[in-house]
Amino acid sequence: MNAATYTGALELAAGAVLVSAVMTLWRRQVRTIVTMLSLQGISLAAVALILAAHEHDGALALTGLLVLIVKGVIVPGLLRRIARLDPRSRETTPLVNVPASLVFAAVLIVLSYVVSARVTSVAPSVATRMVPIGVATVLVGYFMLVTRRRAVSKVVGLILVDNGIALVTFLLTSGVPLIVELGSSLDVLLVVVVLQFLVINMGEQLRRSELDQMKELHD
Repeated sequence: MNAATYTGALELAAGAVLVSAVMTLWRRQVRTIVTMLSLQGISLAAVALILAAHEHDGALALTGLLVLIVKGVIVPGLLRRIARLDPRSRETTPLVNVPASLVFAAVLIVLSYVVSARVTSVAPSVATRMVPIGVATVLVGYFMLVTRRRAVSKVVGLILVDNGIALVTFLLTSGVPLIVELGSSLDVLLVVVVLQFLVINMGEQLRRSELDQMKELHD
């Protein structure tokens, strides 16, 4: 992979991570938000695979494949199932409306470039110049975590934070040990599985409550 191809591919993949994060703030339908999360997982995996190809690092390539499977396919698939189980899978009243959220996102992106300037100046390279993108993704994730009301949206915010941290780590250190990424992915997967259990349990309790009320009205 020549330098121009490497730079262009890395910029495209890292930029897609941030764009998909901002898109989660733009959309209110939870299923669409989960689709953006899936695209982000695929983009994050692409960053790892591009770095692996450039560095000729097999362990990093394996880590990229793990990210692709877990964060690009499995976790979004589970979240889509949860969204189908929840009939109110739409952010109707977020704490901050969509236009204001996009303005805040723009401010956070600018802030990330300001606070990351010292880091990128210490060891300037193609990868480190994109560190502000990862920092911005983390900040957008935290913003979504505190401004959205639906449980699925909050979990998406948490995953955005995790993806942003992973992106910064990939760019600064050319990857993380496979066991570390595996542990992080399993933590995210556990959170999603627990959420799915809670949604199913709450749905069953709600149906029982409605059935009891109907019986009382019949009596």
